[in-house]
This record gives sequence, C-alpha cells and structure tokens, in this order.
Amino acid sequence: TALCEVAEMMAKRLGLPPEVHKLFVLLTERWDGKGMLKRAKGEEVPFPFRIVGVARDAAYQRILGGDDHAVEVIRRRAGHAFDPRIAARFIEEAPEVMAAADGAGPAWEAILASEPRPWLTLEDEGVDRALAAIGDFADLVSPHLSGHSSGVAELAETAGRLCGLDPSEVALVRRAAFVHDVGRAAIDPRVWQKPAALTVDEWEQVRLHPYHTERVVLHPGFLASLAEPACAHHERLDGDGYHRRMSAPALTRAARLLAAADAFHAMGEPRPYRPGLSPEEAARLLSEEAHAGRQDSEMVAAVIEAAGQPAPPVERPAGLTEREAEVVGLLARSLQTKQVARRLGISVKT
Repeated sequence: TALCEVAEMMAKRLGLPPEVHKLFVLLTERWDGKGMLKRAKGEEVPFPFRIVGVARDAAYQRILGGDDHAVEVIRRRAGHAFDPRIAARFIEEAPEVMAAADGAGPAWEAILASEPRPWLTLEDEGVDRALAAIGDFADLVSPHLSGHSSGVAELAETAGRLCGLDPSEVALVRRAAFVHDVGRAAIDPRVWQKPAALTVDEWEQVRLHPYHTERVVLHPGFLASLAEPACAHHERLDGDGYHRRMSAPALTRAARLLAAADAFHAMGEPRPYRPGLSPEEAARLLSEEAHAGRQDSEMVAAVIEAAGQPAPPVERPAGLTEREAEVVGLLARSLQTKQVARRLGISVKT
C-alpha cells in the first residue's frame, strides 16, 4: 500500500539503516495473514511490528472507550490481528502498562530515552537531507503542495546569496524553508483541498499552521534557531500577517527572505481554487506587495532575481545609496565598525 511505500521512503531519506527501512513493507500485516498486502503472517511479521500493533490499537481504543474497552478489544483480536502471546502479556499486565504510559512524562523525552544505543546522529549535509525529507513528506497533505518546501528552500538559498547574507544565515534560511510548512500536517487535509472559499473556522485552522510548525521545530534544541523564520513566513511588515501579527521591527532578515520566497513560489503553484501564475505575473504581484509595504523590497528583489526574472529596483529609505543602506543594515544587526569594514572589504576610516 501507499502507507508502506511512503514509510519506507521516509526511513531511507532520513538515513535510517537498511535493517530498519526494509521492515516497512510489512507495516500493515497481521498475525493471521489478512493484512492489506498479505505479504506475511505469524512469525513472519517482524517482532517489533507485532508489539507496535498491540500498543497502537490499545492506545487508540483507550481514547474511544477507556482502559477496560481497550483490554477487551485486544482480547477479541488476539490470534487474529495480533500475536496471541503479545496480546496475552498485554492483557495480563494492562494496568501496569497503561499506568506507565500515563506517567512517562513528555512524549519527546520518553522517546529519546528509549532510543537504543548507539544513537544515529546527523551532521551538516545529513541534517539538510533529513529536514528536506520531513518537509517533502509534510507537503503530501495535498497533491497541490508536492515539492513546495524544497522549492522554497532552493529559491530562498539562491536569493540569500544574492542579497549578501553570510553563509550561516543562508544555511539557516535554507533549513527553515525545508520545514516551514510541517505544521500543515496538524490541519484537516480537507482544508488544503477545498476549491471554494474557506469558512471562518477553516481560516482559523490555516492561520494556526505556522504555530504548529514552531512547536515541532522547537522540540529538538539544535533546531530551535529555525523556529523564528520558519513560523514567520506568513507575517508581513505592516503587521497584517499571521499567526502572531508581527510587524517590521520584529522580523529578521531571514524571516523576511523566507516570507518572500514562500509567497513567490506559492503563487506559481496551482491550488484547488486557482491555477498557478506565470513567473512574470508572480514577480509583478510580489513587487506590488513590496511597494505596499507588506514585503521587504530588498528580499523581494533578490527572490525575483533568483527566480530568473528582472529584479525590481529596491526602494531605500531616506534616499540612501545601496552601500549606505548596507552599512546601516549591518550596524542595526549590532556589528561594530571594524566588523562592518571587514564584512564590506573597506577600511575602517571609510
């Protein structure tokens, strides 16, 4: 089934070892051999999946009808869907098992604590590959979103170099772009597929997807720096975006760049309620957003140029030249005079 294939692909792209990802072809198999694909039965079903099957169903049945209901369902399905020995062990120790689950503390810490050693760690390119995989699979909530996150990341990375971000900032924007829409997975998929106008409640769901992105990204400490740009991709300089209604003073260059890249890329993608726009039309509309004070004009120009379109002139405040505006921007980011000079390749006196 698609579920098995997607799980296997995800495991491969995350860099999990073959002995892990090859198991997922049997994800939906049952003890009695009546699984969706009928590829295995009995002892042929991997032992970890036989345990997970009981645990998954028990957790779901607890939600539906409580502890006693969960135990009764597992009892009825023993020898059919479930390995009878595992089911019997669960039934025998159900109070202790469910109490332990309730008292395990935060799920994130509990999962990490149970991870077998040695831990599989990722560095540099491995982190990028994993984040790209997470973003791509989150985009599967709608066929119209396929490839969106990776496309935004590529566009934002190129634009970041064009507008002079340092390598660490470019990497930050690229990684934030990979995961900026993972919060979509928390929203009813029907919302993303709706061809008509959204209701008030549906719009409220849409406005919350950056919040869910933030919650996901903040959990692993080493990704926390991605949270600000990732969850601000729908914020606007005039404060009329969502979900926090942040305005220009609160938005970093990384957040502004990601917002512009996301908007441009989304305009070119078809949606259930409209066709995709041409690059020329998307560039025109994004330029209008910058002129209206909603998008950062410098970032808009870089994104449009990165997309292969003629970049609009950047409107700079108080008649500053490009170099003067660059100096002011670096000073605003708390760089000292010597650091500014070194960054721009000029003398301190200049």
